[in-house]
Amino acid sequence: MPDRKLTRRTLLKGTAGAMAAPLIVPGHLLGADPPSERIGLGHIGVGGQGTHLFNQFQRCKGAQSVAVADCFKDRREARAQQCGGTPYADLRDLLARKDVDAVVIATQDHWHVVAALLAVRAGKDVYVEKPLGISVLHDQTLRSEVRARKRVFQYGTQQRSQNQQDRKGCELVRSGRIGRITEIHVTAPNGASGGSTDEIPVPPGLDYDMWLGPAPQAPYTKDRCTNQGTYHIYDYALGFIAGWGAHPLDQLVWGYDIHKAGITEVEGTGRIPDRGLFNTVLDWDVRLSCANGVKMTFKTGGDNTRFVGTEGWIEVSRGGWNASPASLKEAELGPNDVHLVESRNHYQNFIDCIKSRKDPVSFIEDAVRSDIISHLGDIAIRLKRKIRWDWEREAILDDAEASRMLSRPLREPWML
Repeated sequence: MPDRKLTRRTLLKGTAGAMAAPLIVPGHLLGADPPSERIGLGHIGVGGQGTHLFNQFQRCKGAQSVAVADCFKDRREARAQQCGGTPYADLRDLLARKDVDAVVIATQDHWHVVAALLAVRAGKDVYVEKPLGISVLHDQTLRSEVRARKRVFQYGTQQRSQNQQDRKGCELVRSGRIGRITEIHVTAPNGASGGSTDEIPVPPGLDYDMWLGPAPQAPYTKDRCTNQGTYHIYDYALGFIAGWGAHPLDQLVWGYDIHKAGITEVEGTGRIPDRGLFNTVLDWDVRLSCANGVKMTFKTGGDNTRFVGTEGWIEVSRGGWNASPASLKEAELGPNDVHLVESRNHYQNFIDCIKSRKDPVSFIEDAVRSDIISHLGDIAIRLKRKIRWDWEREAILDDAEASRMLSRPLREPWML
């Protein structure tokens, strides 16, 4: 990682910017929490989703946004003005600030883990948008660093906080109300193809080299640094097999310990576009067979997770849940049943856990487990053959080519 020392000049520059910015403090921050007890937030990436998160955190009690980093000048300046903070073109300058206690990372996918590692190693707690990493090694490295450095990590799978019915459904599954689990079926919306490959000049106000960061050098096109580009170009993401699949797969690991299912065979089919800029897997149909007998499917379709047991089924989605027998929807959980962490506000849960030092509702281990399923499906589809995954060792068995796909090289000087 390049050395970014905080010089007197950069310190004075940052201080001058902070003094020049208008002071706009959300009203609730002027109440019970004294400044010494407020969590100072830095925001890394404030495009569409990043701005949504920024606005959500302005409503949180006990927190104040103080700094914003983004490769687009207009984005960072607009959000910094909104909170009375300081804009930065380089996230490392934001992370050098002592008054930033935690960061909210909503960059393009290929920056998620690299930015989070920089933050964790700088002593910051992290909220990281989904999906997690562009390789399994990225995921594993971040998990190790979060735990070793005792950082609070919240994953951007907001469904755990938005829909209390999903929590109850997963609690019923874990409490054995549908018997022994035999099948799990997951669906997520399909991705996209297309995108212009024609090179055009980089627009003013965009630090394109920083935008690329750890990704390979590539010519700028009109569709590259857009939402569609960041979702569907393989240098930056796995596509919706991870980008949207993260939500229903998160519900899977919330309701069932897939990592305890033993050695798992993974195979699948899909289509990779051969024209245009976008080249992530489409029309995927992934099948997993676990050593404990559980069969799982993950394919394009809606946005739901269905657990099938010997005595019924439960299906959860962001739109609600359903069950058979229908009486399960009226079932009450007793003191001896499984009770998952309850959160009714994903963002406030993160702030509260920074103060309590407890794990938030979407903790790092589940983030890694759900992301691994996307990666295994992608690898099996691209290799056009079955692979075998050992959950205990977190390794692909007896397949050197597939194993090499568990990591990706990063463009210098960036590294894990």
